[in-house]
Amino acid sequence: MRHLVTGCLFHKKGVAAYHLFTIFAAITKPQNIMKSYTTLLTELTNGILLVTLNREDKLNALNKAVIGDLNDVMDEVYANAEIKGVVLTGKGSKAFAAGADIAEFKGLDEAQGTALAKRGHDVFNRIEMCPKPVIAAVNGFALGGGCELAMACHIRIASENAKFGQPEVNLGLIPGYGGTQRLVQLIGKGKALELLMTADMIDAHCAQKLGLVNDVVQTVELIDHCKAMVAKIASKAPFAIAQVIQSVYAHFKDGIDGFDTEISLFGKCVTTDDFVEGTAAFLEKRKANFKGK
Repeated sequence: MRHLVTGCLFHKKGVAAYHLFTIFAAITKPQNIMKSYTTLLTELTNGILLVTLNREDKLNALNKAVIGDLNDVMDEVYANAEIKGVVLTGKGSKAFAAGADIAEFKGLDEAQGTALAKRGHDVFNRIEMCPKPVIAAVNGFALGGGCELAMACHIRIASENAKFGQPEVNLGLIPGYGGTQRLVQLIGKGKALELLMTADMIDAHCAQKLGLVNDVVQTVELIDHCKAMVAKIASKAPFAIAQVIQSVYAHFKDGIDGFDTEISLFGKCVTTDDFVEGTAAFLEKRKANFKGK
């Protein structure tokens, strides 16, 4: 890089400027995802995939198309080695996702309602069990399905104007995308039951005190803050990160002993090249260069 830049400076000013622009553009240019989505915007930069719910006029409400697109983008996240982690947010400044699209609920029978909830569970479970970090950048209302989507992510960072709630009982419903389970896991049974039964909304700072969100930042800092956290996690051993996720969620799975899972996955970690590199780097007092193997 040094020789290339230095060489450019010996050319005419216009040529030098062109070469410098080309170099820096190549460094910072966002990488494109092959697939395009009807309801999502995606941008891959430096290994971080920014996924934006793109229904701003509907406060990014979750309909069947959004759920389908979220499932498809998770296919890309799981399969694409260039993607090191995900930041998930909503378009605009008002809402992360202000619930499900209630118009789609009208006229459902029991079987259709069950199938709708099962589909949401399947997709949100894929987000929760993703072997790469998924951080929710909650930029406004996260209500109903939107709160459930945020809870399915590994970490939640909220803007100061964010509000959370599960208002389903106002519609004669209960949460259908995992809200009754994940809310209890995150904030405890007593407070979860209160919020689920009163349908009260809470602000970002209250959510942080309860443990629903990890941090609260100014709106203008939200995406950069989340990207920085993904980048920090991505600098660690990728295989180990995936095993951390699997071990933690084993605690909440019926019929699975989380301690046994940890023992087994620890054993797998010590067989990896990343373990060899990590321990060598520690002993040699240098930064580790992990390959994810």
